[in-house]
Amino acid sequence: MVSPLPVIWRTATKDSPSIDFGDIARQIRSARKERHIPSLAVAVAKRGEIVWEDGFGWANLETRLRSDPRIAYSLASISKPITATALMILVERGLIDLDAPINEYLGDAKVTAHVGVAGNGQSGMDPREAADQATVRRVANHTSGLPLHYHFFHDDEPWRRPPMDLSILRYGHLVRLPGERYVYANFGFGLIDYIIERASGKPFGTFLKREVLDPLGMTRSSLGIGTHLAPYTAERYDLEGRPISFYDFDHPGGSAVYASARDLVRFGQLHLKAPSNDQRAILSDASIECMQTPTSDPDPDSGYGIGWRIATDSRVYRTVSHDGSMGGVRTRLILVPEEQLVVATVCNKRDELPVETANAIVAGYLPGFGAQEAPSDSDALSFAAHPALLGRWRGSVQTYEGSIPVEMDIPDTGPIRVRFRDGLQTAVDASTFENDVLTGTTLGDIETEDSAKRPYTLAFELNLRWNVLNGSVTAVSEPGPRLGNALSHWCELEKAS
Repeated sequence: MVSPLPVIWRTATKDSPSIDFGDIARQIRSARKERHIPSLAVAVAKRGEIVWEDGFGWANLETRLRSDPRIAYSLASISKPITATALMILVERGLIDLDAPINEYLGDAKVTAHVGVAGNGQSGMDPREAADQATVRRVANHTSGLPLHYHFFHDDEPWRRPPMDLSILRYGHLVRLPGERYVYANFGFGLIDYIIERASGKPFGTFLKREVLDPLGMTRSSLGIGTHLAPYTAERYDLEGRPISFYDFDHPGGSAVYASARDLVRFGQLHLKAPSNDQRAILSDASIECMQTPTSDPDPDSGYGIGWRIATDSRVYRTVSHDGSMGGVRTRLILVPEEQLVVATVCNKRDELPVETANAIVAGYLPGFGAQEAPSDSDALSFAAHPALLGRWRGSVQTYEGSIPVEMDIPDTGPIRVRFRDGLQTAVDASTFENDVLTGTTLGDIETEDSAKRPYTLAFELNLRWNVLNGSVTAVSEPGPRLGNALSHWCELEKAS
């Protein structure tokens, strides 16, 4: 069993922390050896000064490149607050309005609304009016109605990232009412980097470098692996310690930035409203506060603003943070504004050590940080169908290659069963119904070229709206030697009996 990194402190106070970075370093070395982690780098700044930074292990096992705080690591979703910073620059310049429909800034391909749209003799909004509820702000805080999505393109495979307009036509579909609830949507930040490019008139990577990275002195950072970064970049490794072939996304603004731990601390200083003397304050305090103001609720203990997750723990410590996780990547960036503290940890394997390390460091400064009640030992309840769900439902899944008939039977006892087209009925596993949302997974075929790249199962997430179930069906790749995809499509079923 893998042991988490312990919190290291000795009667610390906020004014006089007793954190021992030597102990933290020893724990990292031990955990890295135990868990076979290639490398980890860390940087910590307090009141504008770096108080500790270090690297552990090999950033590249094949070339014997040692890790250090200046090595660039793939960030995964820490790309989002960096992309959001670029967005806010254009907001300040009056080129983008956060509360305007994102479709105003897109080209010929627009996001498409489905819920609440008039059709088939039913009243509702005009499709354009419905889509206009998906504002830039709602895209940035994950409440636009876009579904779960991630889509990887490996260099050693034949598929390449398509033009963004084609991706929008395929996956830019709103499967919930905009503003209805928070659902983490990588594709939304693909839309954001695209409108940055269109509004600025510059390629997104160029704009990011000139307007964010260079002014902040983030010299070991880039969208993707910039030419100058190649000799100083950590390789990504899978859980077996094998290098993962380089991969791209159709949502680069959400996942594709590389940065060193030291550069992430420099980025954090901007968002503490305390840039260093050699940095340019590229955002006003008002814009920084706007980004750190929660406008959606991922869970009871935290909110999401514009590219940042904001939380207050049981000791009333307010944090601003983002994590990143994908194949060969685990990262954490956490800011404590009231303490002028920023901690960055980056790792080239998908392991929780960076999160444990960052939290232990913050806890060394803030006694009791992260203390949580023990989880309940109660068993999960088995699925019991709500009376409104009982019966047969018929409808379709709409993909970019056409419509697929779907029939779902929900009995009062026994599993839900579903049939696609004229195939066999299959059971829906792990079914839940909570807050009028039905979820579950099953076998089936949605017959698209994109989903067929990997073996997959289908995940339902359907909202009950009177006599209709609608939402998404997602083709989720099964674990394999390549990174899997999650490709969602609009689904609507009507009560048939």
